[in-house]
Amino acid sequence: MSETAAALRTLAHNVRAARTRAGLSLDELGRRAQVSKGALVGLEKAQGNPNFATLVRLADTLGISVSALMEGPAEARVRVVSGDAVAPLWTGEQGSEARLMLTTSGPAPVEVWRWRLEPGEEYPSHPHQAGVVETVSVTVGRMVLVVDGTEHVVEAGQTATFDGDASHTYRGAGTGTCHLIMTVHLPPGPASTA
Repeated sequence: MSETAAALRTLAHNVRAARTRAGLSLDELGRRAQVSKGALVGLEKAQGNPNFATLVRLADTLGISVSALMEGPAEARVRVVSGDAVAPLWTGEQGSEARLMLTTSGPAPVEVWRWRLEPGEEYPSHPHQAGVVETVSVTVGRMVLVVDGTEHVVEAGQTATFDGDASHTYRGAGTGTCHLIMTVHLPPGPASTA
């Protein structure tokens, strides 16, 4: 079985299990996450190729992390993850990329991401569920963080934090590649069913 097929089977299992735990039908999950029922049926059968935005909407709706949808069972107390072993969840046309390295366990998990942004390339993110807090720490280069339409320049050695329930965009700035570590702090417990 190919690595992609194995990843799709894990994703299918995790989506179905999380949907069942949440007591949601395919129709209801689709409505809340703004994903078609057909796409969800395919996803739960390990078919299709969901994009990053779809995975984020499903995770937010199910009240779990994106990596909880993608990871198999934990294997050890200590996990060491190599960036080369993790496939990008988003790749831009100019070579930018985002890799979800890992998610901590516990009642309020934290996702750890590695991003590379090429100058002028951007990723617009949908607002997350209430209570999500993001941080971006630029290690090399410069980026522009746009939150609710306001631009904030974040340079190497600087860290910014914001509530993730607002619309936000990450954009490479300057003349060189920007490297950053992003953390997504998830609220404890499942998402509200309201």
